[in-house]
Amino acid sequence: MNEPTAKHAAPAQVAGIDLSCEICEYDHFYERKAQLNTAVASFFSLDWVDPTARCLICANCGYIHWFLPEKMLRKA
Repeated sequence: MNEPTAKHAAPAQVAGIDLSCEICEYDHFYERKAQLNTAVASFFSLDWVDPTARCLICANCGYIHWFLPEKMLRKA
């Protein structure tokens, strides 16, 4: 199975489960990374220290599905 990229939409899995869009139920996504900036890091120009989320964008309707990094989930 091809993995989604910023230029190529493909089916995606999250935690071993096939993902479908929450809005339109389409099953192909583009993948991007997004910085999870905090006010303190931004104030000191240390945005690069903040964690990065995985974003899967529906190729049909454009809805963005955000996923925290696994290391952040273990802290919760």
